Amino acid sequence: MISYLAGKFEAMDPTHVIIDVNGVGYHVNISLITYGQVKELKEGRLYTHFHVKEDAHTLYGFFEESERKRFRQLTSISGVGPSTGIMILSSLTPEEIHSAIINSDVKTISSVKGIGQKTAQRIILELKDKMSKEELEAGNPIISLVANNTLKTEALAALTTLGIAKATAEKSIDQIIKQNGPEISLEDLIKFALKRA
Repeated sequence: MISYLAGKFEAMDPTHVIIDVNGVGYHVNISLITYGQVKELKEGRLYTHFHVKEDAHTLYGFFEESERKRFRQLTSISGVGPSTGIMILSSLTPEEIHSAIINSDVKTISSVKGIGQKTAQRIILELKDKMSKEELEAGNPIISLVANNTLKTEALAALTTLGIAKATAEKSIDQIIKQNGPEISLEDLIKFALKRA
């Protein structure tokens, strides 16, 4: 229905952006990958996926068409809804997803919150069929992400939005910062915390 939105980024955090398109503000859910690409931008374009349920109409946005394609591949799999699709794209880099599919690495896929072993096996099996030969043979670059001053607060807000209990999220964040130092990027902090949750 809506292929993309182009406009000013009025507000954003690691889980969503508000994009102003000719005076209309659209709330668009995003992955950490897209957040890493748009957080320094004042305006831009997001490729969108419009999801309709009885009780909600939700927009999901992606900086690159390739990420939207992967999201749609994931959500076409039985047991993987949009929230789980975003969780996978936020927890694993494109390279990790790519590698897990090629190597039938169930452990990596099932490390994502909400993904059990059977669902992980189904994702690997079905994505191998859906991904083109070129995709399977080529690698995907890991996007480098930059640190943020309000690291702990933003990470906590993102994790609770993604469904992690506040107490669990705070404990994970503290442990990860202690292990990796305050220079860790917001995106890496959230990814590590998601893997622990």
